[in-house]
Amino acid sequence: MNYRTALGIAASVLLSFAGVVSAQQPIVIKFSHVVAVDTPKGKAAEYFKKLAEERTKGRVKVEVYPNSSLFKDGEEMEALQLGSVQMLAPSVAKFGPLGVREFEVFDLPYIFDDYADLHKVTQGPVGAMLFKKLESKGIVGLAYWDNGFKVMSANKPIRVPADYKGLKMRIQSSKVLGDEMKALGAIPQVMAFSEVYQALQTGVVDGTENPPSNFYTQKMQEVQKYLALTDHGVIEYAVIVNKKFWDGLPADIRTILDGAMKDATKFANDIAQKENDDALEAVKKSGKTEILTLTADQKAAMKKALVVVHKENESRVGKDIIDEVYKETGFKP
Repeated sequence: MNYRTALGIAASVLLSFAGVVSAQQPIVIKFSHVVAVDTPKGKAAEYFKKLAEERTKGRVKVEVYPNSSLFKDGEEMEALQLGSVQMLAPSVAKFGPLGVREFEVFDLPYIFDDYADLHKVTQGPVGAMLFKKLESKGIVGLAYWDNGFKVMSANKPIRVPADYKGLKMRIQSSKVLGDEMKALGAIPQVMAFSEVYQALQTGVVDGTENPPSNFYTQKMQEVQKYLALTDHGVIEYAVIVNKKFWDGLPADIRTILDGAMKDATKFANDIAQKENDDALEAVKKSGKTEILTLTADQKAAMKKALVVVHKENESRVGKDIIDEVYKETGFKP
C-alpha cells in the first residue's frame, strides 16, 4: 500500500468518525421566557426539559433561559422568527402586535369566570383555530399553559372604578388591556415585565395587574401597598416553536416532544391555581401589602365598567371569535 492510498483511507476513516460524532450531537432547543423559575411557567418549562431529555435519551437538549436572561419581552418574538431561539412561552397578549389580533380575546375583562371556562376555549376548537393563524408568521403553537386570574395592585386602596382614576398602570403591549385601564379612568403604561419592579419602586408607574404568582416572585409586595382580588382577566401562555425548526425535526423526535409537551401542559395547569393561592398567602404573611377582598357590589361595579371593552374591540379582535368564546363559556355581556 503506497503512502497516498494509506492517507486516503485514513482520511475516509476520519470523515466517517466525524459523521458518527456529528450524528450523535444532541438537537438543542433554546427555550426562553421572562418570568422566574419558581412560577407556574418556570416550573413547567423545567419539567418539559426533564421529560424531553429523558424520553429522547439525550438526543434532545433543552436549554431553559428564565427571567429575561436571553431575550426580553419586546425581543423574544422576533428572535423566535429569526431562529435565534427555538421555543418561547409568551403571554397570548404578545400575538396582537404580531398581527394576530384574535388572540386578544383572552385579554377581554371578565370573559372567563373560572378555569373550566378557560379550558373550554384553550383545549377546544377555538384554541386550535387560533394556533393555525400563527403558521403564516413562521410559528407553530404547541400548547396553552395557565398562569392564573389577575389581580390589581397599587399604592392606594383600589376597590371600585373611581379608585383607579389617574393612576399610571403598567400593562403588556395590548390595545385591549389599554382600553381596560382607560375604562377605569387609569393611564395605561406599556412596559417590559423585567422593568416593572423598578418602575413601581421609583414611581414611574403607580400599579399593575398580575396573577399573584408573578406579583410575589417579582417581590412586588415590597413596592405595592394594596392588592385587590379583582379576578378580572387571565394571563394565558402559549408554548410556541419556530416552524422551520419544528418541521425539520426527525418525525420520531417530534412525536416524543409532542408527548412531553402534553404531559408538561397537564403539570403546568394542575399547579397554576395552587401556585397562585400559595403566592397570595405568602403576600399576606409578608405584612407589606394589604389584600383587598371586593364585596359583591364592588365586583359588580368593576365588571360593569370593564365589560364595555368587549364591544369597543369587536372590530379589532373579531366579533366572530368573541361570539365563539361566548358560546363556549356561556358568557352574557
